[in-house]
Amino acid sequence: MSKKVLFINQEITPYVSDSDMALLGQQLPEFFQAKGQEIRTFTPKWGTINERRGQLHEVIRLSGLNINVGGLDHQLLIKVASIPASRVQVYFIDNEEYFHKRKMEIDENGNEYADNGQRAIFFARGVLETVKKLRWTPDVIVCQGWMAAIVPIYLKMVYNEEPCFADAKVVTNLFGNNIKGEFSSDTKECVELEAVTAETLEPYNNEFDLKELLKLAVDYSDAVCVASPEADAEIVDYAKSKNIAIHENTGVEAYQAFIENL
Repeated sequence: MSKKVLFINQEITPYVSDSDMALLGQQLPEFFQAKGQEIRTFTPKWGTINERRGQLHEVIRLSGLNINVGGLDHQLLIKVASIPASRVQVYFIDNEEYFHKRKMEIDENGNEYADNGQRAIFFARGVLETVKKLRWTPDVIVCQGWMAAIVPIYLKMVYNEEPCFADAKVVTNLFGNNIKGEFSSDTKECVELEAVTAETLEPYNNEFDLKELLKLAVDYSDAVCVASPEADAEIVDYAKSKNIAIHENTGVEAYQAFIENL
């Protein structure tokens, strides 16, 4: 049965280097689209992405919203391009402070950005607000990478009454972690939004690091895919302890069958 699938990817080839995550970020949307399924694909507009080479252009009608993170407003910019070989359209979430002139996880000196947690919050809300504007109703939402890990809780607790998200199933794909994820001390507080209160987040450590972020993603997902043999064993075991579907990645065709059976 055909389903509408929203892919929220931290990395996508050819816009970033060919990591396992970036390759799957390209392969899954291409495969689903080739099979005649309706898709939408989102990724951050990292500062390393060359807009002219990638032929990105801003979508004015979708840009301009201010998203508050940690008490500060950050303007949402939406850009779009198509992967040349497959014509898969990709929406890019951009912001001057969080993405425009900055690399992915680490700065020029090899240090992780202290506000990586806030960047993930902005990215999650930017994607969901844009899908609302598109008036598009996905059946399944696939989240890849720590940058997409805030999406499941916001879908289940903040955007759950939005008509376009009310019936959507959420899948989190687990990969190897390329950062330590020692986020700033206010990250957990910044996650709070409407129904996502301090009480909601009480089960998670106040030192809200990468592991806590991934546990949060698992807890609010309907299914989990172990998408890489390098996936954190602790988080995989945590997912298996929950009453949710678990898929071991065995290629795009098996993944499609997994999605269709949700």
